[in-house]
Amino acid sequence: MRINGTLINYYFHCKRQCYLHGNRLNLEDNSENVKIGKAIHKEKESKSKNSEIAIDNIRIDKLTNEYLVEIKKSDADVEACKWQLLYYLKILKDKGINRKGKLEFVEKKKGNNKILYFELNDEALQELDQYVSEIDLLINGDKIPPVLNEAKCKKCAYYEYCYI
Repeated sequence: MRINGTLINYYFHCKRQCYLHGNRLNLEDNSENVKIGKAIHKEKESKSKNSEIAIDNIRIDKLTNEYLVEIKKSDADVEACKWQLLYYLKILKDKGINRKGKLEFVEKKKGNNKILYFELNDEALQELDQYVSEIDLLINGDKIPPVLNEAKCKKCAYYEYCYI
């Protein structure tokens, strides 16, 4: 499987989830949180032009003259969202399109900001390349990462796979 934004996000959120999704075990169709996220995207898309743009194997929520905008349901895992956004910025940069990144959260749970801004610099590019290599090794390996046993697992689309 080619690396995409979902795999980048899952890698930071849960290595097991990343591995399973990367090996085409998709349990997201049964997830209430995933359905809510899709509904949020659909609502935002109906109110805006330049939304939900497919480039190669990624889907960008919105592209403006200045920003690549990624819309997330909540700020529960900002680090995962940040690296997904930076990955999208890299894909655009590779195509000669330079933008800044903007994360918009519909629900604010942990932080004080509903909008966060990021830029792709040389250091982030180098780190991102390392993560992409690690994800490639992970999903092409034959060892499933262990269950996390954290509170966030209860809301995961893969909960039944891991615990039942």
